[in-house]
Amino acid sequence: MIGLILAFAIAMVLSISLTPLLIRFLITHQYGQFIRQDGPTQHLTKRGTPTMGGLVMIFATVVAWLIGSSISGAGPSWSGVCLLILFVGLGIIGLLDDGIKIMRQRSLGLHPGGKIFGQVAVASLFAWASLSVPNRRGVTPGSLAISFTRPSALTFAVAGAVIGVILYLIWTNFIVAAWSNAVNLTDGLDGLAAGCSIFVFGSYTFISYFQVVQSCSHVADNVGACYQTRDPLDLAVFCAALVGSLAGFLWWNASPAQIFMGDTGALALGGAVAGLSILTHTEFLAIIIGGLFVIITLSDVIQIGVFKATGKRVFRMAPLHHHFELKGWKEITIVIRFWLVAALLAITGAGVFYAEWVSYL
Repeated sequence: MIGLILAFAIAMVLSISLTPLLIRFLITHQYGQFIRQDGPTQHLTKRGTPTMGGLVMIFATVVAWLIGSSISGAGPSWSGVCLLILFVGLGIIGLLDDGIKIMRQRSLGLHPGGKIFGQVAVASLFAWASLSVPNRRGVTPGSLAISFTRPSALTFAVAGAVIGVILYLIWTNFIVAAWSNAVNLTDGLDGLAAGCSIFVFGSYTFISYFQVVQSCSHVADNVGACYQTRDPLDLAVFCAALVGSLAGFLWWNASPAQIFMGDTGALALGGAVAGLSILTHTEFLAIIIGGLFVIITLSDVIQIGVFKATGKRVFRMAPLHHHFELKGWKEITIVIRFWLVAALLAITGAGVFYAEWVSYL
């Protein structure tokens, strides 16, 4: 437990103290956010606000995780390294995207094909790593079984060893693309994505630590309820570090934001959600835990789908938070209410996870 507390505290201190330094650097070099002309008009006042704040968030998380993990004796483990691949790898893609937007003063960054290629490359590396390096019990960080709260009987392995791995690779790429884009879509108002992510990773801190307590290597009785998760303590430390770095970043990102996380932070956070859902064997439970991200993504999908089919719009503007802006809601009101929804869904997801475990008793 001391490792989790230290990881949280170190990450928060680093994030809250280093972010102002990054803000001054970005302002000095005029590296500011470019605002879409077709978005809500009130957003035009945010033009030039420093972006790429995800850099500090990523740095603070990694440093705090390494320290907390070492002190707790949890690692760095191979599961932690796998998660690091997604978190940092997608953050680098986001950094390139942000950099191109700033240099060319436009709302479009990386070419869509290049962005997809980068995401596929990082996700594929993660998929390979997650099925590699089994521990002494033969357990790898990833599993070919599809999971809700633990690996189920439905597994890609039934298609054969090679085809099963290929299907797992495709499945992993889908999850990574879905979550990274979901968080990116949510990052449209001051503090929205950062605040919602705190609840999501707080839920995963509980889940991964509970898997430590109820690990099959620790539990002698009630084997059916135990968890085969690889390196859950290290994952819990990583989650605690993420929560701390987000809390520190939110100090400067809350409305009116002095800095945005940019694609650098949004893609990294989405990668972390995807990685944790796979490594803790909760791919489908994550839909509840990160339900606010799912709702916002669906609003965009519905808007595009209905408009292409009928020429009419369901929402005044998508994603959903912009719809409420155009209805006259204040930005801070939208953010706080969306935080509440995100908190309720994250707590519900954690409750479903615990209820599933209780059902074995």
